[in-house]
Amino acid sequence: MLISISGGKGGTGKSTVAVNLAVLLAKNHKLVLADLDVENPNDHVLLNTKLKEEKPVNIMLPFIEYSKCIKCGVCGKVCDTGAMLITPQGLPYIIPRLCSGCRACYFACPTKAILEGKRTIGYTYETPVKIGETSFTLVTGMLREGEEHTPPVVLAAKKRALGIKGEVHLIDTSAGTSNSVAIAVEGSEILIAVTEPTPLGFHDLELILKLAKVFNIGTWIVVNRADLGPNERILKMAEEYEAEVIAQIPFSKKIVESYVKGIPIVIYDKNSKEAEVFEKIFKRVEEVIENH
Repeated sequence: MLISISGGKGGTGKSTVAVNLAVLLAKNHKLVLADLDVENPNDHVLLNTKLKEEKPVNIMLPFIEYSKCIKCGVCGKVCDTGAMLITPQGLPYIIPRLCSGCRACYFACPTKAILEGKRTIGYTYETPVKIGETSFTLVTGMLREGEEHTPPVVLAAKKRALGIKGEVHLIDTSAGTSNSVAIAVEGSEILIAVTEPTPLGFHDLELILKLAKVFNIGTWIVVNRADLGPNERILKMAEEYEAEVIAQIPFSKKIVESYVKGIPIVIYDKNSKEAEVFEKIFKRVEEVIENH
């Protein structure tokens, strides 16, 4: 079963929800948690663990055999990222950082003057996590500094996570509703949208609800820092997009403390009212798993 945790806006608490839910689900199920926020993965930080089993993510990088080039300019015309420039002399010049590795220039070249090389743009990791009596696998995607193309790394990390046998695969996405988030949530049976009662929270929540509707994914809403402002607008959006508000997490110093210590709140203070909220989310997910 594939469950995604997203929400549009950054900093709303997606990773906090993901790691706490992962710890609770791992008690009853073989679980894989995939951190697909490849520009800023932090699930391993919240779980106080070091990343292991690094694998590079490579994409195609074109090289030009100028002796075969006829200066037709086709490679520059088919490149949609601006990576293939045509000089005043008619020769192609590659800017590696802008290249997405799509191979369009490779297939378009009429004289086969473009050779297929490779470039490492990121890494994936597979880390065993053990907290108390629970254990699960954390798969992490990480983009190299200075790189711009996140989708290949997201796709590689998701593929690695799904390649591990488990009863539940939990996906922690990046902020926003870009193609990277779309790749991450595709195929999910539930999307848990984490938001907050602020103008930016309202705006980005609506975007992720629209994305979930496009993919026909059942959506639940979790309101973090729920006491920061009124929730009426969130309730209206939930009704409009046929979503359901399943939990409201209060603004909490204890959650911040657990964050700093690298111990999820459901273990740090399992009897707290904050931990009870995550237990509530966990029980809703368990009901779906039982009926799956």
